[in-house]
Amino acid sequence: MKRQIVVAITGASGVTYAVRLIEVLLAAACDVHLTISRAGRTVLKEELDLSVDLENFAPGMLLLDNAERAEDPKLKVMRAIAGITGESSHVLATPVGEPGQLTYYHYKRLTAPIASGSFPTHGMVICPCSMSTLSTIVHGGGTNLIHRAAEVHLKERRKLILVPRETPLSLIHLRNMALAAEAGAVVLPAMPAFYHGVVTVRDLVDFIVARIIDQLGIENELIRRWGT
Repeated sequence: MKRQIVVAITGASGVTYAVRLIEVLLAAACDVHLTISRAGRTVLKEELDLSVDLENFAPGMLLLDNAERAEDPKLKVMRAIAGITGESSHVLATPVGEPGQLTYYHYKRLTAPIASGSFPTHGMVICPCSMSTLSTIVHGGGTNLIHRAAEVHLKERRKLILVPRETPLSLIHLRNMALAAEAGAVVLPAMPAFYHGVVTVRDLVDFIVARIIDQLGIENELIRRWGT
């Protein structure tokens, strides 16, 4: 059975981490269940100049059908590790084997499968995770699909990974992170390291993405590991 991973993009800086995460998960033959908040759409436009239509979403809006991405050597390694064979024109193509598939849900669709604990998943990542999203989750005040899916992962004792990107952190932020950790979530701030041979910004992005998918138990060679 392929891994089923929920990915939510909210309105914090650092949406480039999310787009790369989706690429990597698909290359690793994971099925991705994606939802994007209204503020997340705004940040995608501001930071990456990507125009995402939440009402009529298509993978190309996140450049996931960019043919150049297929030549990314790290994605090729991920596909090889996942046992996907054959050449693909882009990460969403269907070569021999079973690559991951992307399914999108509107953030207001509370009837989506990921809103129920009866829908089996292997984890959820909120990347980036805004401080308002964090607060809503830990205080149980959910109003949309992102909040509900996060609550489901907590109550079902499944992996919930929160990737905040904020600085400096207020005492309220810190207390909310502590509450999230106490509830069972993994708080994984977007704090890239520099010991893995950083040459480009992509190397910094891949450090965080590698740490996220490490938490999901997905084998990868996105970065050079400490001591190797």
